[in-house]
Amino acid sequence: MSKRVLIVDDALFMRTMLRDIFESTDWQIVAEAENGEQAIAAYKEFQPDLVTMDLVMPEMGGIQAMKSILREAPSATIVVCSALGQKNLILDAINAGAKDFIVKPFQRSQVLEVVERVTIEP
Repeated sequence: MSKRVLIVDDALFMRTMLRDIFESTDWQIVAEAENGEQAIAAYKEFQPDLVTMDLVMPEMGGIQAMKSILREAPSATIVVCSALGQKNLILDAINAGAKDFIVKPFQRSQVLEVVERVTIEP
């Protein structure tokens, strides 16, 4: 059975890049969201195995959305995707419960390595 992922990023280009990476593997993309509010709704509806979460988005940022998702689903696996210059935000996200992070711009191999590391069955 394929694993299910929710891709969250306000930039269509970044969502498309992640979609292409996941579609080349056994992951199923159950939804995409372009802000934190959409991410929370999509998480509740689809209960994915993994969420890739941008941090800086309009309306509701990734950290706030992540905290909301983790309140409802403490075992949610969330990986943040953020630009290199946002180290403080990445640290805040890790402290808030993100399992790992991917720095933009990213390579396919980086994404798959992080995803494998955070989703390996214990």
